[in-house]
Amino acid sequence: MSGKELHYFAGDHTAKGFHPLYASNFQGLEHIIQLLGGHSHLKSGILQRVAKEWKEKGYEVEVVHSSSDSKALDSVIFPQLNVAIHGQPIHTRGFGDWTEKLVDVDSGMIFDKLNSKKEVITSHRNQIMDAQSKAYQSFKAGLDVHDDLESIYISKMDFTKADELTQDFIQRLEIPKKTEDKKPLTKHRFFGASTPEGVIDFIPNVTADLANRYFVKGRAGTGKSTFLKKVALAAEENKYDVEMYHCGFDPDSIDMIVVRELGFCVFDSTDPHEYFPEREGDRIIDLYAETVTAGTDEKYAPEISALTKGYKSHMKDGIVFLQQAKSCLDELSKVYEEATPDTLLDELHEAVCKEIESYM
Repeated sequence: MSGKELHYFAGDHTAKGFHPLYASNFQGLEHIIQLLGGHSHLKSGILQRVAKEWKEKGYEVEVVHSSSDSKALDSVIFPQLNVAIHGQPIHTRGFGDWTEKLVDVDSGMIFDKLNSKKEVITSHRNQIMDAQSKAYQSFKAGLDVHDDLESIYISKMDFTKADELTQDFIQRLEIPKKTEDKKPLTKHRFFGASTPEGVIDFIPNVTADLANRYFVKGRAGTGKSTFLKKVALAAEENKYDVEMYHCGFDPDSIDMIVVRELGFCVFDSTDPHEYFPEREGDRIIDLYAETVTAGTDEKYAPEISALTKGYKSHMKDGIVFLQQAKSCLDELSKVYEEATPDTLLDELHEAVCKEIESYM
């Protein structure tokens, strides 16, 4: 029987630049296999093969997608084996005490072909960085407009009532306190991301096995992220592992928390990741209805409409720049592919699998 798959992003193109959360998801692991080199398509190919092979062997796998190309992978993690294979640079200090095996993917390349295309490679890399930088500027402009939208609702919000609603919800969850000494882990990631293919999310996959899903509705600035952070803190204080899913637009905000041991999640169920109850155990929490002065939408309708169109326009511009970056990345990959021996993918896949087996 095949193992389960959990899909998410651990790095995203946001209004505050590229935001990496990879190392947070390696907490508790014993071994990291780091794929080095500039051939991103080859590294993704290795990760996809390894994920498929070990999933078919019955192992659970966390599939970490790339926000630069949602069909490509940045990492795969096998929790039961305490192993991750990672294809991006990471900063590991403070996150774990694991062994690290470095695999230089480029070492098997035909260097004469790469050396003859040095200027082309440099040009493509510069174009990628330039397009991504423009995407971040567009997203930042969108966030600035979004802040103006938030200010409308913040001015009409009852914060005391919001605090009371939050505390009442936490009490109704009845989170039992664990007495074991094991330190709980809080892992930070994204359930969705801005990608060249548009805004993509894995909410159905992330929440598939949860008995209770709480859909938080509201408007910009109505305290959804604060609500989620307080629920997460309550779970952490009672020694439960927590998955914190950051906002792909503003990574300082939280869009979902998952406590798998207790079988529940709470998430921001608004555009661009709007979902509605569809099964037993699904419930809505409407912060707008509960905490904002009635009639605010209607009173400020023209301003709200203009600001919403404004920030969405900047977001669309940012996606266009990410598409330009991906086009350059594809061209760069073609240069590497021309210098890749036919047998290299098979050889690297076998080497990585042998390394995993050595840890068993």
